[in-house]
Amino acid sequence: MGAFLDKPKMEKYNSHGEGNNVRYGLSSMQGWRVEMEDAHTAVIGLSHGLDLWSFFAVYDGHAGSQVAKYCCEHLLEHITSNSDFQSALQEDPSVDSVKNGIRTGFLQIDEHMRTISEKKHGVDRSGSTAVGVMISPSHIYFINCGDSRGLLSRGGAVHFFTQDHKPSNPLEKERIQNAGGSVMIQRVNGSLAVSRALGDFDYKCVHGKGPTEQLVSPEPEVYAIERCEAEDEFIILACDGIWDVMANEELCDFVRSRLEVTDDLEKVSNEIVDTCLYKGSRDNMSVVLICFPGAPKVSPEAVKREAELDKYLEARVEEIIKKQGDEGVPDLVHVMRTLASESIPNLPPGGELASKRSVIEAVYNKLNPYRSDDTDPDILFFRGFS
Repeated sequence: MGAFLDKPKMEKYNSHGEGNNVRYGLSSMQGWRVEMEDAHTAVIGLSHGLDLWSFFAVYDGHAGSQVAKYCCEHLLEHITSNSDFQSALQEDPSVDSVKNGIRTGFLQIDEHMRTISEKKHGVDRSGSTAVGVMISPSHIYFINCGDSRGLLSRGGAVHFFTQDHKPSNPLEKERIQNAGGSVMIQRVNGSLAVSRALGDFDYKCVHGKGPTEQLVSPEPEVYAIERCEAEDEFIILACDGIWDVMANEELCDFVRSRLEVTDDLEKVSNEIVDTCLYKGSRDNMSVVLICFPGAPKVSPEAVKREAELDKYLEARVEEIIKKQGDEGVPDLVHVMRTLASESIPNLPPGGELASKRSVIEAVYNKLNPYRSDDTDPDILFFRGFS
């Protein structure tokens, strides 16, 4: 879980789509971690007669990728096919019944995975958080199990966000202690940093306790929010590798600013993960961006400001390099630190200078094509430049 590479793997998996009056883009990147343990789901138009419904989720695996991968392939079917969920759809969908059906799907897949692993070679020790949204014609159902997070931007501000399930949270800590465990260094029994997750069966074997009473619970919190077509802008689902370095308002402001310069949701998603990498995230990173018709639109004024900012940064990098004169070409660290000490107008809110790292790096490489390997910017990533 704690092993890191010498330099990050920045290759990305991307996807996008649209339908049911929403558009989405997603990006995932391994980053500094030795393995990629994230997974995701994006489905527009569900089975079982739910053509107008959509489902999106991010799974953040730990101690292996098996649970995350299984959930991305099978969780949705466990939700939509269980009797509790199906009964909720017989007539007008009942919000509470839909929520109960989602909860049942989580408990069912968790028990199913336990049975599968026990039939193989003992208990699979991997686990995964899950954060998702099920979007119906009338409601947005936010689903959270663990410390990944989802949020809704409405009317130009953060309208809702899920609550992280951390062992130190009072209700989570109470359940852990009632199951005979303890919370040390903010972790379950001093080991696991999340208090709810799918899998993690080593923490779900307390006799006499039900599945939702164990040290780690597979029970999601489900929140139903009525849709507001006039004001709903976008939803962000992301693993904690994103939230470790970006606050809710920062990420919303950043996404809003990016949507004003491009309508390419894959590009915006890529900018999110790159910016978080440059801000210092050391984890796998996955983000799904779902846009409603009320999302910010491309603005000619914003596009012009962005072009002027890029041009200004390119000129400043050239000036910084030339200023060194006979001392030789400064390394990229010096360039970034110099820019970070300056007041630069119109930097993207939330992303700040870190979100412009690629622009700065590109002009630096162009002006310094024969740089030595020890100053190769591909291996220079620093915190504190935002």
